[in-house]
Amino acid sequence: MDLKEKLVSSFLAFENDMDVESPVHDIRSEAMKNFELKGFPSKKEEAWKYTSLNSLQKIDFSIFPKEISALEYKNVKKYFIHEIDTYKIVFVDGIYSSYLSETTHDGVDICLMSSALTKPMYKQVIDVYFNKVASKDETLTTLNTAFSKEGAFIYIPKNKMPKKPVEIIHFSTGNEASLMLQPRSLIVAEENSELQVIERHQSLTSNEVFTNSVTEIFAAKSAIIDYYKVQNDAASASLVDNTYISQKDHSHVKVHTFSFGGKLTRNNLNFYQNGEHIDSTMKGVTILGDKQHVDHHTLVHHIEPNCESHQDYKGIYGENSTGVFNGKIIVDKIAQKTNAFQQNNNILVSDKATINTKPQLEIFADDVKCSHGCTIGQLDEDALFYLQSRGIPKKEARALLMYAFANNVLESVKIPELKTRINKLIANKLGVRLGFDL
Repeated sequence: MDLKEKLVSSFLAFENDMDVESPVHDIRSEAMKNFELKGFPSKKEEAWKYTSLNSLQKIDFSIFPKEISALEYKNVKKYFIHEIDTYKIVFVDGIYSSYLSETTHDGVDICLMSSALTKPMYKQVIDVYFNKVASKDETLTTLNTAFSKEGAFIYIPKNKMPKKPVEIIHFSTGNEASLMLQPRSLIVAEENSELQVIERHQSLTSNEVFTNSVTEIFAAKSAIIDYYKVQNDAASASLVDNTYISQKDHSHVKVHTFSFGGKLTRNNLNFYQNGEHIDSTMKGVTILGDKQHVDHHTLVHHIEPNCESHQDYKGIYGENSTGVFNGKIIVDKIAQKTNAFQQNNNILVSDKATINTKPQLEIFADDVKCSHGCTIGQLDEDALFYLQSRGIPKKEARALLMYAFANNVLESVKIPELKTRINKLIANKLGVRLGFDL
């Protein structure tokens, strides 16, 4: 039995355990029909031309964990931004850990998707937002929708701001020989509200884990959301991260993606600008080695006039690693006065590393300011020589140049403690101790 067949048969058992009166029962069933019809994406599809899931489909993943694992905070403390106080929504092998979490209902709701899907008090929010921006055609998204049960639920009412940032962390312990996880999160920021979120998926062993994650984010009028994704997983972990964002007038949403770990990572990041004077920002730093593979697939759909979007992705690729950047900007006919910027810059530090980059513009308006571009190159030998001539060893000089290359992405991180943590991860990934304060 291959993975698709196992998922289809497992859905029958999953559905029997679910409340058929649930407001999302029909949504789940329809999503599974879609996945059963289309199956996993293949390299024959243009959007997946450079990323294959064939190896994952051959692994006998457990769809549901057989037992609950307990974790001690001291053993996983390093994966939290423990230098600051945060709300925490923590899952261990897909199951909520109340011991490691800190949720709240004090003016805002920072809690569990399972509660939102089953409790009447959240029905109105679910009816309005759940599965409203997530793709109905992208098969891995529909697969997640079919098994949607647990994840983070964040609802920020009008004019509210949580007292501290939110951390969402998914741990896999290795209790299963191989485990598939499908977290589903919903984040709603109502008018004039603000929110900061830090998300991480972390395998704690060398056992195979495949995470197929979907997050829906809604930013109402004048809402501000800063979302940070830290991807520094074990070498046996694979992640497909599907994020869908709907914005209304005058809202600002920024997503920073830091991709350092994992075997295979695919980031599908989709922005839909449903209003005027919207600002959407996507920034990323990717540093890979060994045989790692990271694929950034972005979309910004400018639907209304007078909006902006900014994309800036930096990639550093060593050894036998592979990078993919496929970014698309769509500007509708009525979306005049659009200002859209897209840039993807890459450094190959190994002659065996590969990068496939494809920035795209589809513009149907005539009064716009849009630009896109990409670069692929090596470190500047003149700059390297200059640093060495000033007494900096070659290894440290190379690391300093690579750090400088990625630094402008870090400048827009608004949480200082997170910025410090990312700096340290970059230094560790580059294999050096940088001679300045991190």
